[in-house]
Order: sequence, then structure tokens, then C-alpha cells
Amino acid sequence: MTNITRLFDFPYYQLEKYNLPDALVTKYDGEWIKTSTQEYLDKANALSRGLLRLGVNKNDKIAIISSTNRTEWHMTDIGVLQTGAQTVPLYPTISSEDYEYILNHSESSYCFVSDQEVYDKLIAVKKNIPNLKEIYSYNTIKGCKSWTEVLELGADTSNQDVVEDRKNNVSTTDLATIIYTSGTTGRPKGVMLTHQNIVSDVLMSAPRVPLRAGDTRALSFLPICHIFERMLTYLYQYYGISIYFAESIEKISDNLKEVHPHVMSVVPRLLEKVYDKIYAKGADLTGIKKRLFFWALDLGMNYKPYGENGAWYEFKLKIARKLIFSKWQEGLGGELELLVCGSAALQTRLSKVFCAAGIPVMEGYGLTETSPVISVNDMRNKGFRVGSVGKVLDGVTVKIAEDGEILCQGSNVMVGYYKDEAQTNEVIKDGYFHTGDIGEFDADGFLKITDRKKEMFKTSGGKYIAPQMLENHFKQSRFIEQIMVIGDGEKMPAAFIQPSFEFLTEWSHRKGINLGATNNEIITNELVVKRIQKEVDAINERFGNWEKVKRFELTADLWSIEGGHLTPTMKLKRKIIVEKYKDLYAKIYS
Repeated sequence: MTNITRLFDFPYYQLEKYNLPDALVTKYDGEWIKTSTQEYLDKANALSRGLLRLGVNKNDKIAIISSTNRTEWHMTDIGVLQTGAQTVPLYPTISSEDYEYILNHSESSYCFVSDQEVYDKLIAVKKNIPNLKEIYSYNTIKGCKSWTEVLELGADTSNQDVVEDRKNNVSTTDLATIIYTSGTTGRPKGVMLTHQNIVSDVLMSAPRVPLRAGDTRALSFLPICHIFERMLTYLYQYYGISIYFAESIEKISDNLKEVHPHVMSVVPRLLEKVYDKIYAKGADLTGIKKRLFFWALDLGMNYKPYGENGAWYEFKLKIARKLIFSKWQEGLGGELELLVCGSAALQTRLSKVFCAAGIPVMEGYGLTETSPVISVNDMRNKGFRVGSVGKVLDGVTVKIAEDGEILCQGSNVMVGYYKDEAQTNEVIKDGYFHTGDIGEFDADGFLKITDRKKEMFKTSGGKYIAPQMLENHFKQSRFIEQIMVIGDGEKMPAAFIQPSFEFLTEWSHRKGINLGATNNEIITNELVVKRIQKEVDAINERFGNWEKVKRFELTADLWSIEGGHLTPTMKLKRKIIVEKYKDLYAKIYS
């Protein structure tokens, strides 16, 4: 049996143990095209041979930028790693300037892209990237070389022995990838992860994730350039799970019904949107159907695992699952057994209600710098607790510093930031990686995250405010799409709020109110301001007087990655948002 010590060992392990006919599945021109484990490796090896003929050397850097997750990405990943070179995966949504900076900083010599939009952004700055020899595209793009040219270069197998030699000379402690963190401030940092970092994290996570080996389908749609989804795809390969790649976020609903996945990863924002759509459909029901829907929902909000609520609750839950929650399952493909959730804090109500619906959400915690998983919930063996990110992985050590910061040690911790010893030394001290997150363990060893250390602030009255915790509560309101709590050094906390314009439109139709035609008209409508004030007042009751959001201002524009409000992982770019709305800030605190 293949001994897994390097990332490219995973598909070879899968070939020996499972040899799937549908290891990787991508939709082309309306048809799902299956790639077997054998074909996956055949093409990865052809790519390796082609790269060697292009002159790629050990420790060269090769960038991959794809707007969608796809079979070719994984073939490229394995093909590059087998040569001893490293991959530099990039977000398709970042700017041309960021491409220029990252490709120069990493000294990438080749780049594989997915489509015209990404190619155009690269071409706009290519003259400023002297190390970049060539761009290859997965899709047909006029004027751009096709990635099949590299495969054709490698069609001649006479240098496969050189590939094998390169593979044999890749050590588990060798650098595998540089992942540039999107960063909420300043230039992105290149996180250096070795084969051992990611492989160990996969193997330590494997016993925690209740996946059925060999006959399971996963739907992959979170950005593969992010370590969370990438690590999961290696885990799927290890378990012999067929990976289907969603076409886009817009088509995710259709893809769920076509693929009928058993497992998929999510971020809290997606679950919030799924829940809001389900809630809206329930609100449109009438009579007994509506009463049943909200009865089941209330039941779900009180969910506790392992029968803690007693036999009568479990009996009612069984009825709710049959009458109401089964429809939720159908909407998600009908066979979903597990959602793996990461990237940001999940509202406890969502964890409860989806678990009650028979779709357990296993929330975990980690960072790019930790490959990424540090801890994760596991429904089995009482390893799950609502409101926590689970227990720390066996093989990882976590301790809480005096100021509450989570410190981590283990084989999954990065070797450092690329070409940045000063920043590396800032976060790795005394053998521990300083996560920047504030957390605590409960009596049973479950880890809870309370906030980001850098995002906590102090009012002029000397009271500490944890904005993420407040924001998570406010986002439970269907009227609030996005919120950022402000007030560093000010006398009170306040907030910028981007309302849910979609829900406000629906609400106004139900009430027979004309809110206006534009977002600007909506946010200045007195009824809207009063209604959101009512939401803020109700949620404020959960907090101490010093924490309450005393004032807010609504924003007309939609907060987005493209608009600069959010990072590609949907985190708030706080400094940029404050700068964008400095007039509103002055209005609040003047």
C-alpha cells in the first residue's frame, strides 16, 4: 500500500485501494464528464513530463487561477508537485495589481488559467512580470496557449523515468505550495506549506469526519485556491470519494439535484442564505401547512444532540423530519449526510436547525497557516457540541495565552511567510503559532472562538468590544445582510448596516408599502429605518449596556469582494469599509 507522505501520494493511494471510475467529475457543455483515478494520474504524469520538457526545475513556482473548481486544476496540482516544483493557487476575483504583486513576489514562471476574464486581467500586467514565461488556459481563449499543449509535450513517455526520479527526490518536509492570504489589510502574505503540513492535517482530520469510503459523492464549490476546500479534496481522495465540481454558486441548487451529494463543504454565509430561502418559502405558506412549518422550525431551534431533550422531543422531531425537514433534504439533493463548515463563526441557531433537519453541520476551526484544521466537531462518540468548533485534533497542541489568544503547535503549522522573516517571527514564537483568535475551552475540552484579537477594540470608556460576536447575532435578522460594528476609541459602539434589499422588497410587497425604486431611496425610507431600528433594539437586549449598538447608518451599495468590502473568503475588510464610509462614520460620532 502506498505510504502517504507527499500530496501526490493521495491519488496513487486511491488507485490502489478504490480505483474509481468517477474520481473527478466536471460538467462540460451541459454534460457531466467522469475522469477515472487512472486517467487522473495518466494526465498528471503527462503534465509532469511536459513541464520537464519546458525546463521546469525543482522549486520553480507555477500559478493556477481558476474561476471554477474543475478536474484540470487537480491534474495540474499533482503534475506540478511531482516535478518538485510548487503551486501558487490564486483567487480569480482579485485585481490585476494583486496578480502582478503575487506573481512577481513568488517568481512564478508559468501560469494556468481557466477563462477569458482571468486571462485579460493577467495580460493587462504581464509586461510587468518578467519571470512569467507563458500562460496556458483550460478553456479555449483566442491568443492564449492551451494547457493541452503541455499534455501533448508530455505524450512521449520516454522521460517518465525522470519524473519518477523527481518524485522520489521530493521529501515530505519540502515546500508544496505558497498560498497568499487575502488579508483584511495590506499586501497579501505568502503562507508556505510543506507536503507534511497538509498531509498530516488530512490524516489527522480523517478519523474525525464520518465519511463512507469508496461509494460516496462530494460536491465541491468553495474556492479550491483556499486551503479549506483544497485540503478536503485530498481527504476525499484518501477516502475514495467521487468529487463532483459545481458549475457556479448560481447553479449550485441545480447541481445538488443532479449530483445528489452525500457531503459538501460550506461557509456560514451560504447556510444563512439557504436558511433565509427556506424561511421565506415557509412564510408564504398558509393554514395548517404554515403552522406545521413554524412548529418544526421552533422545534429545531431547541435541538440538542444525543437525545438530551428526552424521548418526547425525539418523537416530535421524528414527525417534524417526516413532514417538514424531509423537504429541506430534497432541496439539497436528497442524500446529504454531512456539511463541513469553516472559514467563519456559524450562528448556533443554524447549527441546531440543520442538525434537527437530519443534515448535521460539523463546524471546525483553522487558518491557512495551520493547513487549515486545528479542531473539528464529530457527531460520533459525543464529539459534537453546538456553539463550539469541536475538540482539537489528535497530534495538534493548543493552549490559551493569558490574553485569551489561541496558540497552536503541530506538524500542520506552516514553515513561515515567503520572503518575510519579520512577519514569520511575529506569529511563530516559543514554538507556537499565534493565531490572532481569542478563544476558550469548556469543561469537556470543546474549543470556542470568541473573536479576532486584532478586531477587538476598546471604547473611550475603557470597555472592550468583540465585534464579530455582536455581528453574528445581528446577522440573524432577515433585514440585515451585512453589518460592521465600529467604535474604537469612541464613546459607544455603532454600526454600518447593509440591509437585505431582497428581503425588504418582499416585506414591502406583503405590507403594501412603496419603498422606492433604488437602494438609496430604500435606505432613506423612514419605515425601513424604523423597522431596522426595531431589529437592532431587540438584538441589543442580549448584550450588556456598554456593548449595545447605540447608532447605525445604512449603506446603499451591496458589500462584495469586487467592491472591496470583503475578502475572497467573505471576511470584512474593516479598514477599507471605514474609509469607504468615513462620511457616515463622521455622521454617527459628530
